[in-house]
Amino acid sequence: MHTVTKKEMVDRIAEKLQQKRVIVKDVVQCFLDEVIRELAEGNRLEFRDFGVFETKQRAARQAQNPKTLERVMVPAKRTVKFKLGRIMKQEMVKPEPK
Repeated sequence: MHTVTKKEMVDRIAEKLQQKRVIVKDVVQCFLDEVIRELAEGNRLEFRDFGVFETKQRAARQAQNPKTLERVMVPAKRTVKFKLGRIMKQEMVKPEPK
């Protein structure tokens, strides 16, 4: 498995669209900033065939430190959940390239 960075994605998109990297980088960063802002406000983001991002509230719970076996309280928190869209699901079923 290979880690793809934002820079690599920007380079690929700029090449495909034959646009300047600086412009593509600004658009990608603006998109990511908007996704973060909407999720922070508690909004649900739906991108057809790609997937859905939504925030969920996780309840406070009691956990256990595996080293000391001491019980600790984990506070409630908000987290982001992602549900695959139709096309993403289809691509995930394909075997990994070697």
